Amino acid sequence: MVKRPFAPTIRTRLTLWYLAVLGLILLLFTGFLYLQLRRDLYNQVDTALELAATQAQESIVLEDGRYTLQATANNQDLTRRLKEEYSISLLNGNGDLLAQLTNDPEIPVLPPDKAGSFTFTREPDMWRVYSLPITLPGNNEMGWLQVSQELEPVADTLGTFGKQILWGLPLALLLAGIGGYFLAGRALRPIDRITQTAQAISGQDLGKRIQHQGPADEIGRLAQTFDAMLDRLEAAFRREQQFTGDAAHELRTPLTALKGQLEVTLSRPRLAEEYKSTLEAMSQQVERLIHLSSNLLYLSRLEQDQQRFSTETIMVADFFNALLDQIRPLAQEKSIEISTNLPTDLQFCGQMDLLIRLFLNLLDNAIKYTPTGGSIALKAAKEDQNIHTTLHNSGQPISPEHLPHLFNRFYRAESDRARSFAGSQSGTGLGLAIAQEIAKIHHGEISVTSEPERGTTFTVILPETAVSHPS
Repeated sequence: MVKRPFAPTIRTRLTLWYLAVLGLILLLFTGFLYLQLRRDLYNQVDTALELAATQAQESIVLEDGRYTLQATANNQDLTRRLKEEYSISLLNGNGDLLAQLTNDPEIPVLPPDKAGSFTFTREPDMWRVYSLPITLPGNNEMGWLQVSQELEPVADTLGTFGKQILWGLPLALLLAGIGGYFLAGRALRPIDRITQTAQAISGQDLGKRIQHQGPADEIGRLAQTFDAMLDRLEAAFRREQQFTGDAAHELRTPLTALKGQLEVTLSRPRLAEEYKSTLEAMSQQVERLIHLSSNLLYLSRLEQDQQRFSTETIMVADFFNALLDQIRPLAQEKSIEISTNLPTDLQFCGQMDLLIRLFLNLLDNAIKYTPTGGSIALKAAKEDQNIHTTLHNSGQPISPEHLPHLFNRFYRAESDRARSFAGSQSGTGLGLAIAQEIAKIHHGEISVTSEPERGTTFTVILPETAVSHPS
């Protein structure tokens, strides 16, 4: 046996894909937050530096031809705060240091080339520097006021935020993975039930179903489709079993009879007339077997293909008049009178060939079981969007105990119900079963009533218009 490579389950793959997409989204989002926080912090520092530079202009003093940055009577508190929080340098237009107010004399002074802020790095420290062009008091020369602040608080804040991301992101992915694995399992649970149901199905038991109770989403539609497939499969198996059972049941007796006749005939030499008589009897039996097998196949295909026929609108009067033209010679042989009441404006919808077979079966039975000189009445009327067709024949009624079984396969209500193959009038017992199946696939009904001294009446109800078949 070839060993298959390991393949993760759909549940695992869904979880991994979910984590990969979520991880990428979280990484991009936290990266965006980090950059946004960094920009906001730098903007805050730049705003503070710009304000400090503006305020520091009040501390510029010219004494004895030299510039200093010192507190005056009006700005002592401001100057002290600026010295504690910032490093302030006064430069001339050439970038030479004129004065400085700082607690860290090691901070380098960088000649500015333009106004604004920039970042200066001297390992391991970083400073943010803001340069403000000014006019030096006293000589009105161009100068620069440069304010610097160490970025250690900003770096600490960004570092703390980065650590939170490094710890929080894996934790979030872990929790999301656990939740995603659970939710994926719950979402795929109907598929597990489908698998279990499929494994439990056998040729002897096709009745199991998923019976999905959840929403009609993709999984729900899959479960419903699977149940519908099982319904069709069970119906197909039932038809096959019905067909094989019927064939075995109905063919066994005539085949045994044929074999017996052959054995008896061949048991000793006989005259040519005896062989001819035996062959003629066997020919009748073979003809009946052919008719029986044809009806069995027709009924089986009818049940299987009931949603595949096309329908058309049929005028009731024209339809039955054509059928009566075919069947009337048989009635005339027995002097049977056929009366009709067929309104010309009535119509029903169906498949022409199937309906011809249905009503020919009924008309043939009516003539067969009507005594010589009897009568047959054919009527049609509209009731509640349906066409009710009744076929009544006089003669001996059907016994009440036979009526519930009359449409069963191979059931015959003749008084001589011994399955003799000699009588040409003996049927296969499938005609009414075929008629009922044809009525059923047209969304119609067929029923029978029979009363002493009044005869037998078959009623067929068919829709006036087409009825859509369920998919």
